[in-house]
Amino acid sequence: MRLYTRTGDKGDTSIIGGRVGKDNLRVEAYGTVDETNCFVGQAMAELEPEKFKDILADLETIQHELFDCGGDLATVAGKREWKLQPESVDDLEKKIDEYIKEAPELERFILPGGSKASSSIHIARTVTRRAERLVVALMRQEEGIHPVTLKYLNRLSDYFFAIARVINFRLGVKDVEYIRSANVFRDGKRKEDKQ
Repeated sequence: MRLYTRTGDKGDTSIIGGRVGKDNLRVEAYGTVDETNCFVGQAMAELEPEKFKDILADLETIQHELFDCGGDLATVAGKREWKLQPESVDDLEKKIDEYIKEAPELERFILPGGSKASSSIHIARTVTRRAERLVVALMRQEEGIHPVTLKYLNRLSDYFFAIARVINFRLGVKDVEYIRSANVFRDGKRKEDKQ
């Protein structure tokens, strides 16, 4: 198998259903999803298999779902069935609710960091947010973008926040509170979310 095709040497690339410029917003969106997946893989390599068996299983599933997400973003509507399903969003919500109970309750904003794996997950979280913003922009520009993609990316960044805290907690690493933060959380949720 040859890795290079030479078909993109003039600045365009194939998607499922056509060709677009490599600077197209659609390409930027699925490229950012791919970037997220790479940081997930990095974090997985930094996690101890026994202590983080549950999280590693989640992350492997998420890597497949991110591949599905990227494939859906690289597909013109109607050219094939969407791969990412609403159940993936539901599963993330259940996992978030479980992991939030494990880590100590938050009162203030925290700084990203702590252990290496938690830091990698925080990077994945922020890259996921960037992917989400790009999908929003793409949806405003084009019709026929799979709607589950946006919901999935939104929940995924919340999931990453939750497990970054759990990873630090299991390793005995305390989250560092942002020193100028007001008391913005109550019962693990942002105050404005409860109003």
